[in-house]
Amino acid sequence: MSYSEQLRQTARELVAPGRGILAADESSGTIKKRFDSINIESTEENRRAYRELLFTAPGAEAYISGVIMYDETIRQGLTDGTPFAEVLAKRGVIPGIKVDKGAVQLAFSPEEKATEGLDGLRARLVEYREMGARFTKWRAVIDIIGDTIPSTYCLDVNAHALARYAALCQEEGLVPIVEPEVLMDRDHTIERCYSVTIETLEQVFDALHAQRVELEGMLLKPNMIVPGKNCPTQVDHRTIAEQTISALRRTVPAAVPGIVFLSGGMSDEDATARLSEMNKLGPHPWELSFSYGRALQAAALNAWKGDPSNFEAGQNAFFHRAKMNGLARSGGYDESMESAA
Repeated sequence: MSYSEQLRQTARELVAPGRGILAADESSGTIKKRFDSINIESTEENRRAYRELLFTAPGAEAYISGVIMYDETIRQGLTDGTPFAEVLAKRGVIPGIKVDKGAVQLAFSPEEKATEGLDGLRARLVEYREMGARFTKWRAVIDIIGDTIPSTYCLDVNAHALARYAALCQEEGLVPIVEPEVLMDRDHTIERCYSVTIETLEQVFDALHAQRVELEGMLLKPNMIVPGKNCPTQVDHRTIAEQTISALRRTVPAAVPGIVFLSGGMSDEDATARLSEMNKLGPHPWELSFSYGRALQAAALNAWKGDPSNFEAGQNAFFHRAKMNGLARSGGYDESMESAA
């Protein structure tokens, strides 16, 4: 099978019906904040134990198609030494890896950010592939501040980096997840989010085309179209679903096999309900799935609390959230299912 055929097959497997992606790629700083919330120390062993809880949850593989790991995590494994990438692959879950080096202040525009990590990326991709990774992720951060930010300059810089990353990944036989995240913070209206997201995605797909990225062998990980958290005018799930689908239909080519949404700080239930509403509006040119981090993990983290005796409780909580999002993939989720859990 050629690299091109492998890319297409992996991309389709990641957005298989009823399944989606667990984003377990938190940086050391982010996982520390999450562990702080349950009052446990962020040691390497605690992080390893927590990942083991998620990656071995019984039955979760029915709803989880892939897992994005952090550099530390892909080098870890079970207590018996079995690497996590091998554990996942044996369960029919595709191992993936975050490859960017994080967002830093953009030169000459201190309120905006650009993502670093292109230097040395080709060599890192070869290493990760040899460790079992079959797909990757790179996140760009797009903030909305007033009427002037994001600047066209910021969008161009981040779109260029996303496309260079994606091209390098495909060259090495790895499916790139392209993540241009328009942040859900601030006080912007849903209309402002809509226009910024469209401009962002237009820039991204122009750059992907210019750098010869095969759309059939990649996935898009965007934000949903929502008002900022501090906007006085909030809207219902149906409106968010309609606005998001409208923006995607205007910008995302049908050749892209799947769109895997980020949760971006939404509550567990909101992230699931909004995905379900979007799938109710189908059929769509692409599979609409999830690539959630906190919205899949928060319940498990709170159930576990770092206590080995709560290991099973944490796994049960994770399984429930995975199942709810699996149902949302076909528009089959109802919020009443939460109280029945």
